[in-house]
Amino acid sequence: MSEITQKYNEAEKLKDEGKHEEAVQLLQQVLAEDPDHVLTHLTLGRIYTLQGKFPEAVEHGQKACTLEPNEPFNYTALSVTYQRVFAGTQDQKYIQLAEDAMAESRRLESL
Repeated sequence: MSEITQKYNEAEKLKDEGKHEEAVQLLQQVLAEDPDHVLTHLTLGRIYTLQGKFPEAVEHGQKACTLEPNEPFNYTALSVTYQRVFAGTQDQKYIQLAEDAMAESRRLESL
């Protein structure tokens, strides 16, 4: 198992234990070594959403989609992120963004 995988797995465990700051630190180490580690971007998006750090959550969700533009799951995750950002901010623009991301996920699944 690579060092990146070990760090990522440990960060996931910390996230599940509610130790978000410790998880973020490990995940940032992973990105320092591999900026294109999609799972890390997805996990950071989730943690930042939980922390109410909505711009950061959106940034990481969008990055996962940029890195793997043909992966439906990434767009589903981004849609969920947008929905949670809407719930936290009540900014209506996130409703349309969530719908657009889900539509892209469905389009990719049908290919």
